Amino acid sequence: MPATPIDIARNLVLARFPRARAAWLGGSVALGTPTATSDLDITVLLAGPPAPYRESLRHESWPVELFVQSGESVTHFRVAERAARRPATARLIGQSHILLDADGSGERLRQECARELSEGPQRLSEKELRARRYGVTDLLDDLAGAQDANERLVVGAALWQATADLLLTANRHWIGGGKWLHRELAAFDQAGGTDFGRTLADGMRAVALGDVDPMTAVVLEVLSQVGGRLFEGFRADGPA
Repeated sequence: MPATPIDIARNLVLARFPRARAAWLGGSVALGTPTATSDLDITVLLAGPPAPYRESLRHESWPVELFVQSGESVTHFRVAERAARRPATARLIGQSHILLDADGSGERLRQECARELSEGPQRLSEKELRARRYGVTDLLDDLAGAQDANERLVVGAALWQATADLLLTANRHWIGGGKWLHRELAAFDQAGGTDFGRTLADGMRAVALGDVDPMTAVVLEVLSQVGGRLFEGFRADGPA
């Protein structure tokens, strides 16, 4: 039988990290949604140095992303990413196949991270919500006023991301970068019976063709759910 991606990932970990405490295979392969360019996202837990570090390599024809962590670095990244509402480390561990578990930390951390993901991020403060509303409003005005087609497309892309961020964070849902932001939108839609992932993508396609009306409509719909457009009266204090 040909080796599976899990077999390949496990053999790599055993060969390179014989004293690892735990290891997990996460990402698209673990979720069952790989593409032709997907890599093996492998997180390895060591007792100490040389962790933490990140390395990209190729192993048995697979591109591999290694995230080599210590217990302290896992905690550090989880705290920072939870504050940013982009739980990359929690996703890699909490939605994974365990490759190695020498001391029980593999299953323990996977359960902790899975629970963290299911609980969602902290609620936006009023200050954060106002800042996001203002940012989306500003981009929406830029889109309406754009005369150059290339400028309109760039603004449309920025507005797509800012609107998705606003919608998700205002509803205590995780965000992400690139494809992960779209995937979080899809999960939000599936859970709530909405269709924002499709309508925002359709809005971007229309912007590319010179029509800003579909994007404007969906952005205004999102803004209406969180207090509406915000320009006059917005204030952001600088650092002390």
